[in-house]
Amino acid sequence: MKIAQNYNHPPLPEKRYQIIYADPPWDYKGQQQHNGRGGRETGGAVVHYPTVTTELMKKWDIARIADDNCLLFMWATSPHLDQAIDLGKAWGFQWATVGFVWDKQRVNPGFYTMSQCELCLIFKKNKIPWPRGMRSIRQMVSVPRSRHSEKPDEVRRRIQAMFPQQTKIELFARRKRNGWDVWGLDVTNLIPPTEYVQYNIATVHNDRTTPTLFLRDKRRTIEKNKKGRTTAYNI
Repeated sequence: MKIAQNYNHPPLPEKRYQIIYADPPWDYKGQQQHNGRGGRETGGAVVHYPTVTTELMKKWDIARIADDNCLLFMWATSPHLDQAIDLGKAWGFQWATVGFVWDKQRVNPGFYTMSQCELCLIFKKNKIPWPRGMRSIRQMVSVPRSRHSEKPDEVRRRIQAMFPQQTKIELFARRKRNGWDVWGLDVTNLIPPTEYVQYNIATVHNDRTTPTLFLRDKRRTIEKNKKGRTTAYNI
């Protein structure tokens, strides 16, 4: 079950943009983060916001809001790098390069190495928008991680410095920003303040599928299983 399919995303704007900044709600198939074998689950993406499959996102007509010359800055988690490149191409862009490497200054457990960085990829449609701003912006961004999935404002500021005169939009935005148009569930208040979602979620620690009930609100998410045990996650 994909939670995001319970929501209708708002229609895309009629305007066209030269800079598109996106932080897609990647689907982890219900997997939650954990702190090691036998440790408690600490909450994955599915706990904090509705996720969307890559195949569904490919169907969104992002190409319609891209100007003739346009750059797409897209955040991609390491397990989704191949899907991110496919998604950028499906939206009508060509793969260009890695724009930013975010050092979160904190680590998460991983199946291979401890996870500490996240990449912001750049895709291009035709030419780089003109006129250009600063040409000496650095790729590495070292900012401590804050709330789940929240990206550092520093990246947005650097994009602004690179392209100060271009039309810009942030997709899947959490709040409104000066100089940017925004699109997404949070900024259009389409997620109800409180709602219940019943679905099956496969736990990280074994192959069982545990029926789980989530109560989501703007302050926290409460997970309650059939035995009545409750765990609260801050969001």
